[in-house]
Amino acid sequence: MNNLNHLAIIMDGNGRWAKKRNFLRQKGHEVGANVVEQICKFCTDQDIKILSLYAFSTENWKRPKREVEFLMDLLKKFLISKRENFIKNGIKFTTIGDISVFSNELKDEINLLKSLTHDNTKLKLNLAINYGAKDEILRAFKRVSELKLELNEQNLQNYLDESECIDLLVRTGGEQRLSNFMLWQASYAELAFSDTLWPDFTKDELAKIVENFKYKNRRFGGL
Repeated sequence: MNNLNHLAIIMDGNGRWAKKRNFLRQKGHEVGANVVEQICKFCTDQDIKILSLYAFSTENWKRPKREVEFLMDLLKKFLISKRENFIKNGIKFTTIGDISVFSNELKDEINLLKSLTHDNTKLKLNLAINYGAKDEILRAFKRVSELKLELNEQNLQNYLDESECIDLLVRTGGEQRLSNFMLWQASYAELAFSDTLWPDFTKDELAKIVENFKYKNRRFGGL
């Protein structure tokens, strides 16, 4: 039976969920943000140690300015509203991606939550914001070069935003692509695609996906 240490999820379908219900796209993002808590609860119950969630990509800046501004405000509200929950439930909050471009106010909230949850060990939650795998690999390469380290696979991996490889990568919303998400870490991940739009995704559906993963024959290039 496979051990699931690192679960990654591409949370897709918020906008389409809202459109189907004649809501503004922002409503889908709002409802989708609330799903995160139940998925974190599932992970802590299942003793999954790392959960990586794709929230905002380097490409998402191309979206309408009003939607981007809403997403930044939603992120700030999410960080504040989940603070006590994360502390109480032993969740260590961190981010992957380049957060230097965000407002000082948003960076302060991100860094505060990181600081308050730094010593938690029940679950490490990586929130991917202003994240792109190509950008991450390039930043790691630059760091290895600056430190004058030997350019090899292990050194490069050590300077990625997240060095632990993914065991299972799930994408909701019906699309079947990785969309520049954790390409290095997902090199031998099992992939699962769900037609369910993210705001409708439940821990029960995730449990079925995880159960299927546990009995996969993972060969990692061997026989």
